[in-house]
Amino acid sequence: MKILIVNGPNLNLLGQREPGIYGQSSFSDYLQQLRARYPQVEIDYYQSNIEGELIDKLQQEGFLAQPVADGIVLNAGAYTHTSIALHDCIRSLKSPVVEVHISNVHQREEFRHHSYLSAVCQGVICGFGLDSYRLAIEAIERLSSAPSL
Repeated sequence: MKILIVNGPNLNLLGQREPGIYGQSSFSDYLQQLRARYPQVEIDYYQSNIEGELIDKLQQEGFLAQPVADGIVLNAGAYTHTSIALHDCIRSLKSPVVEVHISNVHQREEFRHHSYLSAVCQGVICGFGLDSYRLAIEAIERLSSAPSL
């Protein structure tokens, strides 16, 4: 199984940016922990601060008739609340996408309460810190092992 984790803008600053909200661990440190915890899963990682680059990567991994990624974990950061382009991209993917957020966006500013992505994602996980990514990986594993109806 191959899962792609995609992080959007400012998530390259994890461990440094607003540690009271996002924690003190860098994503590269956490990624090592995820890979150790799920040796049966090939976990690829991509981060960009640029919306078009995120779309290019999602299409590259999840659009083909036989997608490269069996599932995608997406933390689009602030693009979650602004990007119709990401919405349209996710809608066209063949790989399931799980939207994640480190913080509980519903406990934060009003503008963070709306996601343009949730409606086209398989599910949403938020508010569990970096553990949100682990929960998303487990959800994708369950999706792939569920019997087809």
